[in-house]
Formats: sequence, C-alpha cells, structure tokens
Amino acid sequence: MMNLAKLFKTQKLLDNRIVDEHNLHGQDLLPEKILALQVELGELAQEWRGFKFWSKDQWPRTFEWIGKCEKCNGHGVDDENISCPNCAGTGDGNKNPLLEEFADCLHFILSIGNELKIDIREWSIEPFKNKTILEHFLQTYHVISELQFQPNKFYLVIVLEHFIALGEMLGFSWPEIEKAYYFKNAINHTRQDNKY
Repeated sequence: MMNLAKLFKTQKLLDNRIVDEHNLHGQDLLPEKILALQVELGELAQEWRGFKFWSKDQWPRTFEWIGKCEKCNGHGVDDENISCPNCAGTGDGNKNPLLEEFADCLHFILSIGNELKIDIREWSIEPFKNKTILEHFLQTYHVISELQFQPNKFYLVIVLEHFIALGEMLGFSWPEIEKAYYFKNAINHTRQDNKY
C-alpha cells in the first residue's frame, strides 16, 4: 500500500504554499475543498464512462497520446542523463486521463485531511469492497456528502477507504497512483510559480 503519511506531508507543502501565495490565512477552506473533491470525482466518473447507459461508448479513457514527454521534451533523459521518470525513458508524452482525474481527487482528499489535522498513522485504512465500480462511485459521493455536514476525521477515513477501493476497482496499482499524484503535485507547484 502507498505511504499515505508521506502523501499527506507532500500535500501539506502545496496547501501551505497556496494559502501563502493567495493570502488565505485564517480562512476556512473546508467547504471549497469538499466541493472541489465532489467536482473532481465527477470528472473521474466522466473519464470512466461506465454509467453512460445511453451510449455505446462506455470504455474508460485510459490513454491519450499528447506528443513528446513534457518533462524531458522527448529526449527520454533528464538534465543529468538519468532516465526520465515521467515517460520511463521513452520520450513519449502519453497520459492516462482516468488516472489523472483519480490523482486530482486524491489531492483534495489529502488536503481535506490536512485541514482536519488528521494523523493517518492513528487510523487503520481498510478499503470497502462493493460489487461494482458504480456502487463505489455512489458510496464515495455519499460519504463525501456526510463529510460536508460532519467534517471530522472519522468521515474522512471512510471517504479514503471508499476511494482506495474505487482505485483498486479501476485497476490502478499503488505505484501508478503515487507516480500520478507526484507528477500532478509538481504541475500544481509549477502553476503556482506561474501565478495560476
């Protein structure tokens, strides 16, 4: 399983930077973060497409070729001649929209956890097992709604348990999820550098 404590810590650095750079000190950002999580979960469902009973195209969006790798500019190596971690040295700039949206959701779950001052080491995370991906989406939405009205550590852990199970059902491995999270985290820092 992924190192959640390290992910929370990494997210805290970004959270603090955003608060500093946007002068948000002392503001309660929890409602915005919860809504952002719900929106990102909707975007994840949109990339999954399995709920679209009216469409013959219900295949998840797991591949999009975008040209050469943005990180190494298609060279396959970084400035120190080390294989690019983003493209695994291929130089290709492929992306997985489904995984990217999953990582976006994870950012907000971690950010909410930081807002609630959760210490993940105090909790045992046991992913909930539902029968279908659709059930995982619906249950995750439900517990996020509960978190909105009862913002506490207990409900955040339940959100995390449903979300982790959803990731497993979508076929993501923990190394894939971590790589996607750190890649998007770097993009988010770059956005702050560019006054996003």
